[in-house]
Amino acid sequence: MRVLRNIAMILAAAFAFTSVAVADNKDPIIIYDSQFHPTLAKNGMVVSQEYYASEAGLEILRAGGNAVDAAVATGFALAVTHPQAGNLGGGGFMMVYLKAEDRVIALDYREMAPARAHRDMFLDEKGNVDNNRARFSLKASGVPGTVMGLTSALSKYGTLPLKDVMAPAIRLAGEGFPMTWSLYDSLGRYQKRLQSDPVSAANYFKADGSRYEPGELFKQPDLAATLTAIAENGAAGFYEGPVADKLVAAMTAEGGLIDHEDLKNYKAVEREPIFGTYRGYKVATMPPPSSGGVHIVEMLNVLEGWDMKSFGHNSAAYIHRLTETMKYAYADRSKYLGDPDFFPVPVKALTSKDYAATIRAKINPDKATPSTEIGPAPDLDRESHDTTHFSVADNQGNMVANTYTLNFTYGNGKSVKGAGFLLNNEMDDFSAKPGVPNAFGLLGGEANAIEPGKRPLSSMTPTLLFKNGEPYMATGSPGGSTIITVVLQSVLNVMEFDMNVAAAITVPRIHHQWYPDKLFLEPGHSVDTRRLLGQMGHQVKMGETEAWDSVLGSAQSVMRGENGLLMGAADPRRPGSHAAGY
Repeated sequence: MRVLRNIAMILAAAFAFTSVAVADNKDPIIIYDSQFHPTLAKNGMVVSQEYYASEAGLEILRAGGNAVDAAVATGFALAVTHPQAGNLGGGGFMMVYLKAEDRVIALDYREMAPARAHRDMFLDEKGNVDNNRARFSLKASGVPGTVMGLTSALSKYGTLPLKDVMAPAIRLAGEGFPMTWSLYDSLGRYQKRLQSDPVSAANYFKADGSRYEPGELFKQPDLAATLTAIAENGAAGFYEGPVADKLVAAMTAEGGLIDHEDLKNYKAVEREPIFGTYRGYKVATMPPPSSGGVHIVEMLNVLEGWDMKSFGHNSAAYIHRLTETMKYAYADRSKYLGDPDFFPVPVKALTSKDYAATIRAKINPDKATPSTEIGPAPDLDRESHDTTHFSVADNQGNMVANTYTLNFTYGNGKSVKGAGFLLNNEMDDFSAKPGVPNAFGLLGGEANAIEPGKRPLSSMTPTLLFKNGEPYMATGSPGGSTIITVVLQSVLNVMEFDMNVAAAITVPRIHHQWYPDKLFLEPGHSVDTRRLLGQMGHQVKMGETEAWDSVLGSAQSVMRGENGLLMGAADPRRPGSHAAGY
């Protein structure tokens, strides 16, 4: 599987710059669809990690819905067809641009810690972190936010009724869909974890424990019933009534913390977006409790002080400056980022051009600085690997970038009996103990300590890019701690090198997160580049590590050309992604 991904990515890089010819046609149609070239369309575009979910969003666009309608349809459909990360039992972030109002909305529907959660809940009798409890027990589950987030976005900014928007997801769950190869493969790799929970085993495998073969009809009647309850009653169909009763019963049976009051008190929150500029472009991205938006702007501010284009894309000089900048940003993340409702995150200071200049002045252009010699700024004024991202654009100029997750692939692997959905293990995204890394190797401190009602810090970074004042690109990615650097490189490729959307997301990527002090390179970087980076003092790594796979992220993205033509690109790094337009 890893080899196939690597081959796909290298081929993508090779073909990324091929031009695409477009024939005149009065009737809007899908013009081109390939992993290695953009899908082009005139009226609407949906790009997600899964074919049927992208088609669900396209169905809603064809029915006259706007980008928000299509995004909500896609989000609910992914809960059916991409249970690795698509979810009802998780949470996420949505960035929305409304053209008619020229307004950007940042919707936070991140999970919240239950009222009975406490700072030391994952420590054993010796004061050490019990990772099994923090990641695979029901105590690992925060109060889900996805249903509240999607229904709130629709009621405020959509145009179609909830029952219409959810109809594709309900149909996919109730009538079933042909088992896809990507889901079949994923269920095989996580079979042991899922089958350790009897409810998950019954939901995703046959009675004899075997998998549904690719092409076999896969139905989820319990999930269809839950989706129907939401379609008929809105968020109350999930946070109250029979579905809520089943969720609380599952918690009570296995020592989880979520109760009816936690569900009743959950709220999605609209926050002030993070804005930045880079060489005339405007970047709009997610604020805390996302750490991504702050650090995307922080890093862009640092990089803007160099002529990055002159170094050549992915040259050793280019990668060196990216890497050193990443180290400083991730160091700041460890100290200053958390839920802004509980901790005064110094957003203005971290995203200022002056602060970026002080970081740039510390970076040696010829030599790597060891992570041990880098720390967070001493004083400033006061996410799973299988997260999933999708982007949507309509013919009215609206755009949506949405990233949501269960944290780990399939969350903690446990499902709610009779309700058909998996639960998250997002409590591991808190700092269970300051200075102890989480599952993705990220360090955290007091700002991200566990507190009742608090939202855990996240790397999810849905991002919108504007050119000449007009919406230009919607992007984001899964990938845990690598999300931020994936999004950074995707937008840099556009702003510095004028790449089209397919080129921007397919060329090889890099990642560094301060600790561990390792520079991860995807396949596709030259041997000479790796050698030069090593001579500069970088600890270059290729292939799998403890925290990430052999490829970085999956940036499902949409771009709007200056002629109004929409371009969608499905990242080839993960199987099953699909750009659907008309």
